[in-house]
Amino acid sequence: MAYDKFTTLTSTAVPLPIENVDTDQIIPARFLKATERKGFGDNLFRDWRYNQDNSQKADFVLNNPKYSGKILVGGKNFGSGSSREHAAWAVYDYGFRVVISSFFADIFRGNCLNIGVLPVQVSPEFLEKIFTAIETDSNAEFNVSLSEQTVTIVVTGESESFDINDYKKGNMTNGFDDIDYLLNIKEAITEFAKTRPF
Repeated sequence: MAYDKFTTLTSTAVPLPIENVDTDQIIPARFLKATERKGFGDNLFRDWRYNQDNSQKADFVLNNPKYSGKILVGGKNFGSGSSREHAAWAVYDYGFRVVISSFFADIFRGNCLNIGVLPVQVSPEFLEKIFTAIETDSNAEFNVSLSEQTVTIVVTGESESFDINDYKKGNMTNGFDDIDYLLNIKEAITEFAKTRPF
């Protein structure tokens, strides 16, 4: 399934300065029965967003109208715990296209890259600058350039680079998942197969 192409994103951000956010907090296990990648955004951080009577918890950041945007900024060790893909699906389905943290769990990072969410790992010092910029102005914008592999605090011009696997970078630039990539090089695979003995 193809996803939106990602080149550059300039957006405000939603701050979640909590460390060790695990996948069960991102999407509780009771919501994992669905097999399609739709509707998970409704339950992103479900137990943090809602009371048992389904009323919103006013003190949770996703329920605060002053914060919005396509960038989620999390604390250190974001996406730890179980390997459920549904956590990345929930982040994407809610509308986030970038998650910034100073450290990601490897499986969560991979799951994000497979579905069109860009995990941007920055230094702890730069992450703190991002949180400070949002605290100072909830409308502060951040520019994330996949081609340049940089994230920039627009108001100050401060920037930091991030790493990404070349294969995943190419896929995100083209809006490909792994199957799309293979279909795109189908002719080359067919020609190569002709050179191989049966």
